Amino acid sequence: MSQPPYILAIDQGTTSTRCILFDAAAVPVAVAQREFAQHYLQHGWVEHDPEDIWRDTVAVLREVVAKAEVQLADIAGLGITNQRETVVVWERATGRPIYNAIVWQDRRTADACARLKESGAEAMVSGKTGLLLDPYFSGTKLAWILDNVAGARAAADLGELAFGTIDSFLLSRLTRGKVHATDPTNAGRTLLFDIFEQRWDDELLRLFDIPASLLPEVFDNSHVFGHLDPDILGAPIPIAGMAGDQQAALFGQGCVRPGMAKSTYGTGCFLLMNLGETPVLSTNRLLTTPACRLNGKTQYALEGSIFVAGAAVKWLRDGLKIITRASETHDMATRVPDSHGVYMVPAFVGMGAPYWDPAARGLICGLTLNATDAHLARAALESVAYQTMDLIDAMAADAGPAATALRVDGGMAANDWLCQFLADMLEAPVERPAIVETTALGAAFLAGMATGVWDGVGALEGLWSLDRRFEPAMEAPKRETMVAGWRKAVARALL
Repeated sequence: MSQPPYILAIDQGTTSTRCILFDAAAVPVAVAQREFAQHYLQHGWVEHDPEDIWRDTVAVLREVVAKAEVQLADIAGLGITNQRETVVVWERATGRPIYNAIVWQDRRTADACARLKESGAEAMVSGKTGLLLDPYFSGTKLAWILDNVAGARAAADLGELAFGTIDSFLLSRLTRGKVHATDPTNAGRTLLFDIFEQRWDDELLRLFDIPASLLPEVFDNSHVFGHLDPDILGAPIPIAGMAGDQQAALFGQGCVRPGMAKSTYGTGCFLLMNLGETPVLSTNRLLTTPACRLNGKTQYALEGSIFVAGAAVKWLRDGLKIITRASETHDMATRVPDSHGVYMVPAFVGMGAPYWDPAARGLICGLTLNATDAHLARAALESVAYQTMDLIDAMAADAGPAATALRVDGGMAANDWLCQFLADMLEAPVERPAIVETTALGAAFLAGMATGVWDGVGALEGLWSLDRRFEPAMEAPKRETMVAGWRKAVARALL
């Protein structure tokens, strides 16, 4: 008996929640999206209200189904992809969060991470998790909630609380509290999960003082985790796939073979290269992370994380107010022949890979009286390409020659000027897929595989299609001069 042809995907991101309905050809049928508030309570603190996220998730699910006018019986499953490392703790009995979600960008635990580094703990942590001791990851955020919310640690010790990243929180809510689970790509970003043994690790739990009773169960990425509460849409649709946003994008980009790489440009930028089943521990301050686990077999990836990509353009819009729409940066960048020596290092929340400096701060240098808003816009876009170049260089040093092409996605990938500049800086082709919403598509693929819509990974490769390929065209001396200027600017930001 054939399976119904549609798959829902929830893509819960840093600034918005969206839902996309895909058909069996992996083509979007309907989309709904809602932005939600960011809360900056103190310098370096970033929080979300989990109830905002929950309300928007239900709203976009209902909106997409209404827009598509499909029968619920024709929806085979639901996939979830999410902003990773963002922490929620809730009461098991009521589902009520005990504190706001602490977002991956949040830097409040920088001092705690520094103390752990000074104690010599980072080698053990990296050897088990593939990660570095940085406030970016979930473990120290969870410890902060337990130590700073009245009664939290006592309640945790009694088994009354549940911890999860956003995927786990939504899964619990979508199943009306019946399922507390996650997948290896999210568990692997907590600093608490041994990615090689594929289990929560007692030594790590002791290091961060985290009770094991808080933790969700970990299942394969393509797996029927539970069923949607019928009160939400009117049918118990299987929730059959989950993955952190960057791993979902790797999957959605068809990067299922070793050596294939993708870079996603959203609020931040995240570049992953598939390593296959043989992990490589970085010596260049990249991350080793689960790419996916299917049928009990784990594939790994090398990852470089840039904290600010699209957020730099958002700052031009909301902070400096020199643009009203992000899309304006394309025309502004082409309005001037070059950046006029202006460089932006967007270290607004510190520097990610390969620098990992939480104390770094953003700067704009090279300004003269001839610099204009167009030069600032161009410098913001260029900074994204330069940071990507840094990651590619580090990845090549760790794992040998870089991928023959880089597949790109996310909102900024729609910018032709940026894609061309990226190809020039990388000295490699940049490939943009026909469907740039690959994060949601990856979640849909995982759910569709678990429910029989697609027959294994091989079927997914044939569904990926190219929109445009950007070939490097810049002359080497010009590129070398620009890269040298970038290196000097970064050195100033790190001081």
